[in-house]
Amino acid sequence: MVESNVATKEKKRQARGLLEALESRLHAGPPVDANEISSARQFLLQSEFPAASDYFDRLSRIQNRVVHRSQEPLAPRGKRNYGGEAGGYWMQLQSAYDHIILSTCYEGEFNRQRGRIKISHRFNRAGRVDFVELKFLRSLHSCLTGEIRKLLTVKSYQDLRKEWLEAEAFVLPVLPRELIFLYQDIFRCDRSEVFAWLINIGHRLVGDLVSELQGAQAPLAPENDRGQLCLAAVRKDQVAMPIIEQSAALEAAVEPNDTANVLVRYHGR
Repeated sequence: MVESNVATKEKKRQARGLLEALESRLHAGPPVDANEISSARQFLLQSEFPAASDYFDRLSRIQNRVVHRSQEPLAPRGKRNYGGEAGGYWMQLQSAYDHIILSTCYEGEFNRQRGRIKISHRFNRAGRVDFVELKFLRSLHSCLTGEIRKLLTVKSYQDLRKEWLEAEAFVLPVLPRELIFLYQDIFRCDRSEVFAWLINIGHRLVGDLVSELQGAQAPLAPENDRGQLCLAAVRKDQVAMPIIEQSAALEAAVEPNDTANVLVRYHGR
């Protein structure tokens, strides 16, 4: 990375924070507008960052994404939260801007200890996985309860073409043993098969949800006092339904590179 000797450490810290905040909002909202990008560019210029620096490069990528989104059909803004049972599992589905997050809980016992985890899959607008995440709701190690671990994260997923067929991903070198709640013999499997399976669990759950939505006449779950919508209401979600339908038709394969990196390949079922 090329940086100016003139920009102080404090200015660099401020620039990193500013860019990270804008990058985060690209994916979680609220939307970034042109004035904010212009203001950020002015800050970099006044702080004497060189035009060839990584700071300007990141800002240009943010600007390009904002311009691209302005040319896409308008989608409902804000986050929507759905919950209900489908395919024998209780599912939570969050729909936000250009992606969905599907979460399911698993629990079990190991060495007379009870545990409970939540596995979440984030899917992009074209139904590809962005990441697979685990939250320890009740860990076998009490100190980990409440902690979150990214099991697999597609590298720079926010910058990839949405219909990508091959991408590199970071993986957690040491997987939590609570994954035995999903499959008792998981740690006897080949490592690449484990990560492919973790991705495809999400696609299969989405497939079960599609089947339920196509067949159910009554709501899949009542609305509750926490403001969570019934899962059946997702049929009318203009962001979530196209993602769900595309994701249900996909399956991934994984090739290992090393303990912390893999290659993910997509193909239709």
